[in-house]
Amino acid sequence: MTEVPQESLPREERRRRTEAAILEAARQAFAENGFERATIRVVAAQAGVDPALVMQYFGSKERLFAAAARWSHEHETVLSATREQLPSAALHDLFEKFEGAGDREAAVALMRNCLTHPEAARIMRDEVMCDRAAGVARTLGGDEADLRAGLIGACMIGLGMARYLLEIPPVAGARREDVERLMEPVLRALVDPPA
Repeated sequence: MTEVPQESLPREERRRRTEAAILEAARQAFAENGFERATIRVVAAQAGVDPALVMQYFGSKERLFAAAARWSHEHETVLSATREQLPSAALHDLFEKFEGAGDREAAVALMRNCLTHPEAARIMRDEVMCDRAAGVARTLGGDEADLRAGLIGACMIGLGMARYLLEIPPVAGARREDVERLMEPVLRALVDPPA
């Protein structure tokens, strides 16, 4: 199958492909170089575009990092899950990001950048995780929905760090089915807390 030349594609499709290439290059640059050394020039070179185009699409390195950290909505089933589905959807998203179709290396690096660079931490907290927590809180509803959504997020961050960054042996080596079996009731208690 021959690939259609970029210039013969509709403008919107060219734009979508260029944006995807920049985001992929950004994830790789942040993974390999860290937040501080991943420059717009490095990202542009890896994406095969002019640095001005990266700035046109994203405006700043901080906004580029935020977009790269968000990934695509296809890996965020928790945002479309029902209240009943939230525990399994949150676990599914974590496993997909690190073990499935997501790029584990880039996901680990983005998480690591949040721990080592204050601006990366601010972006993850205020721009990336905030939207996700607000969506989960809306789905949860009821008393302390914001707090319960934040605690679900904290559980997922803690599990991600233990399994993929720190590689704590019992957690890192556990089968996915076992983690799901033991973690779903924990998350269910946050969805339907005891009176």
